[in-house]
Amino acid sequence: MDGVHFLANPGRGASGQLPALRSGAQALHEAYWPLKSVLSAGTWGLCAALLCACADISMPAYQRPETPIKSTWTGPEATAEPVVSASETIAPDWWKEFRDPYLDGLVNKAIEGNFDVRILAARIKVAEAEIGAARAGALPTLDAGAGASFEKSTGQNFSKQFNLGTQVNWDIDIWGKVEKGVQAQKAAYRASEADWRAGYLTLVSNVSTTYFQILQLDEQLDQQQKTLDKNKQILSTYDAMHKAGLLPNTRVLQQRAEINKLTTDLLELRRSRDLAGNALATLLGVPAGEFRMPTGHLQDKVQLPQVPPGLPSQLLKRRPDIVAAEFRVLEAYDLVGQAKLAQLPSISLTGRGGSSSFALTDLLKSFTVGFMPSINIPLLDPSVKARVKTSEAQTKVVEEQYRRTVMGAFEEVENSLVNLDAHKKQRVELQQQTDQLQVVAAQIQAQLKEGVVSQLEVFETERSLLAAQLALLANHQQLLSDTVTLYKAMGGGWGPVEVRNAASEAGK
Repeated sequence: MDGVHFLANPGRGASGQLPALRSGAQALHEAYWPLKSVLSAGTWGLCAALLCACADISMPAYQRPETPIKSTWTGPEATAEPVVSASETIAPDWWKEFRDPYLDGLVNKAIEGNFDVRILAARIKVAEAEIGAARAGALPTLDAGAGASFEKSTGQNFSKQFNLGTQVNWDIDIWGKVEKGVQAQKAAYRASEADWRAGYLTLVSNVSTTYFQILQLDEQLDQQQKTLDKNKQILSTYDAMHKAGLLPNTRVLQQRAEINKLTTDLLELRRSRDLAGNALATLLGVPAGEFRMPTGHLQDKVQLPQVPPGLPSQLLKRRPDIVAAEFRVLEAYDLVGQAKLAQLPSISLTGRGGSSSFALTDLLKSFTVGFMPSINIPLLDPSVKARVKTSEAQTKVVEEQYRRTVMGAFEEVENSLVNLDAHKKQRVELQQQTDQLQVVAAQIQAQLKEGVVSQLEVFETERSLLAAQLALLANHQQLLSDTVTLYKAMGGGWGPVEVRNAASEAGK
């Protein structure tokens, strides 16, 4: 009661007892301050927990985007052989199935020197570095600084001050915001790896088809030159017959026009051969015009292999472009999770230390140290909600891009099978045509020796035979290109990749 009395009547004996009252109040404050701090922190923690409960941060487990189901390939080419796993039968170096060592050397040179593949490899390094950049967001930062000030005011002495300070900041990733970003960057990294595989496969395919095209042009040039020589012989015969009055002049003029056309075609073939050579040089990483491939004959050098088409379900795990598209879906999925986690409070710790002195020699004699935990609660931040909606919309975009890639892959395989089947059937007819014309040419040659037919009929028969041989050559090149396209469409020799497993591992 004395305490109350003194408060009500501070004049009575207050001078002797007021200091004791103040001392007791201060002691009481110091005794209960930690409890008040704990209660305050608990209040803030409860608020944060309530906000966390209100924020929608739920994320379903990752699932591959649904696409139309395709159980098997259509057409005779797809069902001619028992259905087996393409990954078990297509070798990583599948181009060696053509049994052409020169092609093997070109592919190796292209893999080493092609700039498109180098660019894709460099992008893998960029994606790898971005993983480290994302992971660094969960680490503390340390800053240090020093400064000096010099002042002189009117009527005042010259003053100077020196200071030195450090600061440590740490945003604690208790909700996993940074980790979600790391997972997204890992998915982007895997997508860039798949892009490199797709570029590698495209490069090998382009080198192979360009090489086949050059060999075809070489053989066409040889056949075209023979056809031109035969027609010049026919023209000489026509001239002789015209002078003898056995052939009208119009027939001679027609033959000369035919020679003009054949010469033009020969020049066009040479131009095409030079352009194809320049394209091959660029694929190899060599300046155009600096690489010259030796001439050869397509049908003598390159064999036609058999390609097992496998199952459509395997295609989704093997084709690099499909794998890359699915990893980009996974990346977008993780970015949605990161955007949702941004709705939760952010907790950071800041530590400061420093010294200030009017003399540089006294700068390190005393230090001031401070520690400040803080929590940032996004009570009203429309941009957070907007980022969630944006990331969800972007996920829809990449999901549709994935479906488009799958549909394009199905079409590419089906077209390759259709082309192979049609060109193989055409080859049977062309081979029979060539064989029959060879028999006719031999019989006409025998009849010429007996005087039954004229030299003119021999020339006409040989010209028809050369045209059939050119058609057979073009068909062989088409079959080789179709085979390369099918290898590429089936994903080459790359093994299957299960993106869902990669997502599960990233979440651990």
